[in-house]
Amino acid sequence: MSKAVRMRYDRGTILVEGLDKLPHCRWDGRVGALRAPAFRYPEIKELLPHAIDEVMDPLPMPEVRGRIELKPFQMEAFNSWIEKGRGIIVLPTGAGKTYIALKAIERLRKSTLIIVPTIPLLNQWSDLLTKLGIEAGIIGGGKSELRPVTVITYDSAYLRSDELGNKFELVVFDEVHHLAAAGYIEIGESLASPYRMGLTATLEREDGRHSLLFPIVGGVVYRIGPKELAGTHLSEFDTVRIGVELSEEERAEYDKCLREYREALRDLKLRITGMEDFMKLIRMSSSNPTARKALLAWHRMRKIALNSRSKLDTLQSLLESHKDDKVIIFTEFNEMAEEISRRFLIPLITHRTDKKERKEVLDAFRVGSVTKIVTSKVLDEGLDVPDARVGIILGGTGSRREFVQRLGRILRKREGKRAVLYEVISRGTSEVRVSRRRRKALQR
Repeated sequence: MSKAVRMRYDRGTILVEGLDKLPHCRWDGRVGALRAPAFRYPEIKELLPHAIDEVMDPLPMPEVRGRIELKPFQMEAFNSWIEKGRGIIVLPTGAGKTYIALKAIERLRKSTLIIVPTIPLLNQWSDLLTKLGIEAGIIGGGKSELRPVTVITYDSAYLRSDELGNKFELVVFDEVHHLAAAGYIEIGESLASPYRMGLTATLEREDGRHSLLFPIVGGVVYRIGPKELAGTHLSEFDTVRIGVELSEEERAEYDKCLREYREALRDLKLRITGMEDFMKLIRMSSSNPTARKALLAWHRMRKIALNSRSKLDTLQSLLESHKDDKVIIFTEFNEMAEEISRRFLIPLITHRTDKKERKEVLDAFRVGSVTKIVTSKVLDEGLDVPDARVGIILGGTGSRREFVQRLGRILRKREGKRAVLYEVISRGTSEVRVSRRRRKALQR
């Protein structure tokens, strides 16, 4: 009599007993069974419809008491996802991606794990889940409350994914591009959840690792950009690029660093044509003095271009032109943000700003008692930022994701509003090329 085939969960993997060969599995002689990453569970289950299935042990789901109303484009996205029960939804910042996930929870009524990149998002998701009458568990930021619907940071999920891997039937990866990072990818591999949803404003990563997400989360099931939603669900907007000149002193220093950078690359016989080449330079710099010299020269050039003094004069003109508008100023470096805050008496938010002060600034911005704020990166992702009409980018990377996130901060729909995003860039520097690269996000 043939031995019964049995499937069970084991610390981030699926064990299949009673067979010696199966797709996606490898033989583990230590336990005398086949073993596969837990994310392969739906495929293995489909291959073994009559096996004894002991994989999932989900937390019992409470009653869902609310109803989520979606806009037409959100409903399109939801329908595209529910058809497969897995996949990635790409929507601009401010387009209500989280409400699509809430709709999935309402429809499926299954235990759900929501994975987020930042502490503020833990609380935002927890508040949103009350719309469904759900008291969410929170893991991260000093809390460890496991409930049938739990919000957890990527850092905490990395530490506990093996333990939680068969407790949730639906997993939502908020800002799913984070999952592709080395280490975090193991979270997705360790979860057996048959239903999977990824949410992001821009999926593509500069390192190309976003392709690793497709077997784990599913492919892109719905994508729409800011331009398609402008005027209907988001504000109409303009993007304006303003070029400024380096001072004589800045130009001389920039050109000196550029020569050092090029000479070092020649000595290394290294040509930088993309991110892979640049990462090679970074790796080499840990042991090769010439590579380190090239990298230091590159960093200095970038800092000169991004922190050009003439940008502050342009900023002053823009602030005068928009004295009655709510404005968010984005910088790359803290020192530039701090100088702007001092010079123009504008509230500052950086990663060093404590939670209480950050809330006070954003609340004041929301009610209009403060109409200008300056930030270095922390408002790019994951915070519920009040409506603004004007964004000013004084420094940033070539990341399309960063550009779309910043644009999204000013696109919240309001009657009669037309938003504007300024990019202030230093002419004759690498910043021109960087700006061109990130603006490609609007071509999708």
